[in-house]
Amino acid sequence: MYKIAHAYYEDDLTQQDIGKRFGLSRIKVGRLLKQAQHEKIVRIILREPKNSDEIELEHRIEDKYKVDEVILVSASDDNQIVLQKIGIATAIYLNRTLHGNEVIGLTWGGSVLAVVNALPDKNWPDMKVVQLLGGLGSPEADMYGTQLTVRAAQSFGAKPRLISSPGILPTEELCKALSKDHQVADTLKLGSKADVAIAGLGRPTQTSPIIRAGILTTDELDDLNRLGAVGDIGLRFINAEGQPINHELDRRIIGLTLEQYQTIPRLIGVAGGPDKFEVVRAALLGNYINVLITDLEIGKRLLV
Repeated sequence: MYKIAHAYYEDDLTQQDIGKRFGLSRIKVGRLLKQAQHEKIVRIILREPKNSDEIELEHRIEDKYKVDEVILVSASDDNQIVLQKIGIATAIYLNRTLHGNEVIGLTWGGSVLAVVNALPDKNWPDMKVVQLLGGLGSPEADMYGTQLTVRAAQSFGAKPRLISSPGILPTEELCKALSKDHQVADTLKLGSKADVAIAGLGRPTQTSPIIRAGILTTDELDDLNRLGAVGDIGLRFINAEGQPINHELDRRIIGLTLEQYQTIPRLIGVAGGPDKFEVVRAALLGNYINVLITDLEIGKRLLV
């Protein structure tokens, strides 16, 4: 047991290499390593990092809201700095968890833009990056779905799948007709089966991009606020308890539904800044996201 433990912990050999070296099966090596711990031949000591308080906070949020992982970045009065930190943290998370053969879905917004800006270059030709919401605003705008999907695919060395449609149609009838288009329907079907999705959590205000770019009218914003909307996931609006908002706008959107977002195995919600607390909490209460990457101040408020 000592020889096997030394080879594993000190020489950094794999269990398979150790098995070949000592003439044992990999399963037998694993059992002997566990026995070595049981008999105190091996003692594993965890040393707390300097940011142990933040890690404990992350664990408490995970337990309270039943999510797989929470990552908190330090807060700042400068929202762009917060977004940059969230983008870097998300890129590190993706680099740690992706294998290169997944279907990755993207929504839109400043937080998702920060993630795409931070992505490392990979060579994953078996990966697909899918746009989950039709085009919004100017085609040249860097925070909207088409550009983000293309750029993310380029960083991953992957294949992009784009939605050839506006995100919001003027009428429900036109939306229904366009949803039946072969290319649009196939792309949304692929997006609904994504392994991982990165979703910006939006907040409808007079200063948010959806108003400044003319994506929503002020009357529509007033209606959403009157109905209790605190934010959106891919332009699907929810109230403070995470319940869907029933508004006619919902029937004019080309994109995944809230129910489809809930079926994605790993939906990463990204958002930061003081105005995003309510939508972050609502997304957690509605069980839409199972990984949250946000700032420390929002993290603290989630436990109050």
